[in-house]
Amino acid sequence: MRQQVVIIGAGPAGLLLGCLLDNAGIDNIILERQTKDYVLARIRAGILEQTTVDMLHYAGAGARLAQEGIAHHGVNIAFGQELENIALGASTGGKVVTAYGQTEVTKDLYDLRMKNGSPTIYSAENVSISDFDTSNPTVSYEQDGSTVTISCDLIAGCDGYHGVSRASIPKSAITAFEKIYPFGWLGVLSDTPPVANEVVYANAPRGFALCSMRSMTRSRYYIQCDLDDKVENWSDDAFWDELKRRLPSQLADEIITGPSLEKSIAPLRSFVAEPLRFGRLLLAGDAAHVVPPTGAKGLNLAFSDIHYLYHAMKSYFADHDDSALDHYSYQALQRVWKTERFSWYLTNLTHRFNDDPFEQRMKEAELAYITSSEAGRQTLAENYVGLPL
Repeated sequence: MRQQVVIIGAGPAGLLLGCLLDNAGIDNIILERQTKDYVLARIRAGILEQTTVDMLHYAGAGARLAQEGIAHHGVNIAFGQELENIALGASTGGKVVTAYGQTEVTKDLYDLRMKNGSPTIYSAENVSISDFDTSNPTVSYEQDGSTVTISCDLIAGCDGYHGVSRASIPKSAITAFEKIYPFGWLGVLSDTPPVANEVVYANAPRGFALCSMRSMTRSRYYIQCDLDDKVENWSDDAFWDELKRRLPSQLADEIITGPSLEKSIAPLRSFVAEPLRFGRLLLAGDAAHVVPPTGAKGLNLAFSDIHYLYHAMKSYFADHDDSALDHYSYQALQRVWKTERFSWYLTNLTHRFNDDPFEQRMKEAELAYITSSEAGRQTLAENYVGLPL
């Protein structure tokens, strides 16, 4: 079998790249080690930058998003009993973010992929990459007891932090930068109306809290927790009680509680691998970098990678110019590091790393400055809505 591009990973980044390549007439195949049902049911973040919304429309997968997405014109910052709203559009020339679950994004891209008719192989086992440092790379996988080998021109590694793509690169060829945070997020998804119409980030003496939404009837809430904590230590009632303790009373009194649909604990890390090109293998999304969920940048940053990667691949196949592939790594990393900086900054600002009262007062002073200064509001707003591509 031969394809121009093999995409490893059928998450939203891999699916978006496949749909864009389909539209450009570049043949491609997607390999995914998980089942289709597993991929389509994964629950992830749901705040989309305007550039992400624009890319979904450009690919042809934005119809349902246009109908069901909820525009957020501001972001709320809570500290102590203070609750400040930072208007996004006023500071960014009208840009906003949109609440629309990543699960829905994946479904929309999957539907478009099926309509286009290009192959997606789920439950592809033991995927291996060979000869990506030559002009004739291959990708092999096993399914139903048989081994299939695909010859290709380019390989896109969109298979996440634990995927085979980055793991196939010699350690001597890659530089990794990483920060592990000393806490995690305990998250609850519930079929309850959101406590606020826009996201709330809270810095409280008991730790960080986040109030978000998937729709006007489905909410997503998080609280900072210890890394060694366990989900089974938290009943629904215990979670709701702790969340309320971390919010200003005007919000805590308004929360509508209910049974959790999903409850999980996620560790936080910042990670970047450089470069993003290794011969004919190109990394994108979580295979290349991870941001803490503070700021909701993971999916958006993956999509900005795909923007640059798609245009690099178009140029490569049009002109057979390898320099377009090198330029992908340079362009994408410029935006990656700026986004990593904002996610790191917002995480440090809103979380409790220790019991140092001086450090907490410094964070409260910074929050007071950001929310009361026009320059501070503009800085937060332009980073939150997403930097330009």
